[in-house]
Amino acid sequence: MTSENEKGLAIVTSESIWDLLPEDFPYEDHGCELFPSCLNCPFPHCIKEEPWGKEKFFKTKRARRMMSLKKEGKDNEEIARIFRVSVRTVQRWLKAVKKAEKK
Repeated sequence: MTSENEKGLAIVTSESIWDLLPEDFPYEDHGCELFPSCLNCPFPHCIKEEPWGKEKFFKTKRARRMMSLKKEGKDNEEIARIFRVSVRTVQRWLKAVKKAEKK
């Protein structure tokens, strides 16, 4: 339900806010810790709504960085030291990235 103030402008009440058209809804875009604005986010769907979406994003980003370091000529021990993980973790992630690139 809306009413008018003394200037004739509509006042939106909490009961009527869900009845507004999308362009009239008072949406505030706060984004998330990954991107400052939901409307400018590069993902087609919010990764925070995906199961383990944010974690997958960071792990994939880390694995791609490991692969780029490997291509630069760094060995697995050096990459493990940079990321503070075991050499076996580096081997597993490099294998996963290679497998994903083949698809």
